[in-house]
Amino acid sequence: MKSEKQLQIAVVTGASSGMGRETVIQLADRFALLDEIWVLARREDRLRDLERQVPVKLRIFAVDLLNLQELDPFQEELSRLKPNVRFLVNAAGFGKTGPVGQTSFYEETGMVALNCQALCAVTHMVLPFLAKGARVIQFASAAAFLPQPDFAVYAASKAFVLSYSRALNRELKPKNIKVTAVCPGPVKTEFFQAMGEGKDLKGYPFYKRLIMAKPEKVVKKAIEDSILRKSVSVYGVFVKAFWLFSKAVPHEWILSVLDRINGRKGAEE
Repeated sequence: MKSEKQLQIAVVTGASSGMGRETVIQLADRFALLDEIWVLARREDRLRDLERQVPVKLRIFAVDLLNLQELDPFQEELSRLKPNVRFLVNAAGFGKTGPVGQTSFYEETGMVALNCQALCAVTHMVLPFLAKGARVIQFASAAAFLPQPDFAVYAASKAFVLSYSRALNRELKPKNIKVTAVCPGPVKTEFFQAMGEGKDLKGYPFYKRLIMAKPEKVVKKAIEDSILRKSVSVYGVFVKAFWLFSKAVPHEWILSVLDRINGRKGAEE
């Protein structure tokens, strides 16, 4: 009796918008080996709309990743079908600006829960099903490179993603599974609306608007860097320079300079 062919899949969180959605589109277009892409996000209507736009079957999990119990059906489906996961992409996340204590308690703890806890949970669930040679793409941020006053919780959560991804990359090396942390600068997505900066980005610092990237380009480079077995993917000359700068220069000095640029009180203390 002929055994059934093992399902070849990708798993993408945060697939209803932004870079998660763009990742689904690019994976579907570029990798014919994929039988299905399993997509996780809160907004089922967005996922259904995406389903009509890609040439690969989507298996939809309309879940709120802030509630880990909602992942039970996803975990059960993994156990039932035992697919070969060729790509795992954790793109779900959000950020809020403002001094610690002035953003709401639920927003601050929610950033940690979604950006860190949910990412770890999905990775843990998928890990036993990662195929040899699989790729794991974790969306961090250039904010991970150093502490960010008025963005403290978000930056710290992304520093966690960067550190976790680099360590996981070493752990999975014997299995020929590569983990890539994606660290873009500002990207023109709905992320900034959720952050409270407004739809037209006029309230966003000029120097960040100047280097704002298109999600298509960031995702394209992320996938290419993953295939090239890079542990960190950084898009754009200015962001790469910032990465190198943050490695070479003491963070206290950088933060003092940024305080002056942003007119923060106490910068001279």
